[in-house]
Amino acid sequence: MRVRVKDASERVVITGIGLTAPNGNTLAEFRRNLLAGRPNIQRIPMRYMGEVFAGVCNFDVLKYQKRKEVRNGTRAGSVAIYCASEALADAGLSLAGLDRSRVGVYIGITEHGNVETENEVYNISKFNYDTKFWTHHHNPRTVANNPAGEVTINLGITGPHYTIGAACAAGNAGLIQGAQMLRLGEVDVAIAGGVSESIQTFGIFAGFKAQGALAHHDDPNQASRPFDRDRNGIVVAEGGGLYILERLSDARRRGARIIAEVAGYGLNSDATDAVLPNPERQVECMNAAIARAGLGPEDIDLVSTHATATPQGDAQECEALRRVFAGCGTHFNNTKSFIGHAMGAAGALELAGNLPSLLDGIIHPTINLDNLDPACELPNLVAQRPAQVRRVRAILNNSFGMLGINSAVVVTACE
Repeated sequence: MRVRVKDASERVVITGIGLTAPNGNTLAEFRRNLLAGRPNIQRIPMRYMGEVFAGVCNFDVLKYQKRKEVRNGTRAGSVAIYCASEALADAGLSLAGLDRSRVGVYIGITEHGNVETENEVYNISKFNYDTKFWTHHHNPRTVANNPAGEVTINLGITGPHYTIGAACAAGNAGLIQGAQMLRLGEVDVAIAGGVSESIQTFGIFAGFKAQGALAHHDDPNQASRPFDRDRNGIVVAEGGGLYILERLSDARRRGARIIAEVAGYGLNSDATDAVLPNPERQVECMNAAIARAGLGPEDIDLVSTHATATPQGDAQECEALRRVFAGCGTHFNNTKSFIGHAMGAAGALELAGNLPSLLDGIIHPTINLDNLDPACELPNLVAQRPAQVRRVRAILNNSFGMLGINSAVVVTACE
């Protein structure tokens, strides 16, 4: 399968996963609900808008933080701390036994600070906009590096930390950044992935509604409908997915369980429109990731699609997928149909839900796909129920974002 053999010292592997999603707070729970076809979308109140649909996480925020830390910090920070701590435990790593200056934290985000700013402006409006009622926690809450910084403070990590602003490609971008820093020798352990607190901001919902891109349906759990002829927009979700990345040689030396190898990745820009995707650039991004992995399109067994359930976005991604994987026998699925669009966390969560396929050969379905849009036809699109296949050895994970940023990550079973 592999076209070229890479030196083990530069190979990067996943040894731990920590996540929270609207339908699960561990990979086992998340995966179980994906295979069972169980989504979890709720109605929540939104200032100025009434009720909206959202994917809401329900993790134990006090498992790794004190009440004061939660109160003074951010929701994105709490999501990141929970996921980072769970990932370290899953990898069997204790920070007490590590050189904390050699641990890096790289977290992808779509946006950050809008929640806090909106809330504080609203609060001081009740006091005639007197700034003495503006919290002194505002600045550390809203700086762009906040979620990663909160992780380092909570865990006592002294290595590099920053966030990667990559719109809805951010979960993949965080993972890519962690892999690159390991290959450069800058760190020995990378905590990498993406988080999102987007359901708390009025602006996100209002913006999508103004675009005509906010989903509506009688049943919240059927509102997110990628590829379906009756799809009408995005369901906004929060969540987080962080990975422990190590060099293969280091992971083997300590006898770590190796979940998968980060074999290839691609990042590029459309350079055409702020919102509308460009399938030509998506094709180039996927091909770059596959080539970097030393594979051909025929070697990719499963593609985790980005499709957000917007009419044009889904159709254009499918056009790109048909061009890359024509005649390859590749399978395709989508996770947003279960949890909505988790923005900065989307790519990381969607990859996580598919990683167990490398072991069991079972592909979770795309749900809410009752009437396939002919423009979204894909061979081997897994819909409504799981598919048992002969094997899954390589997965390509797509995540695309506004302002024309595209990302694709290839993970493989580690040989």
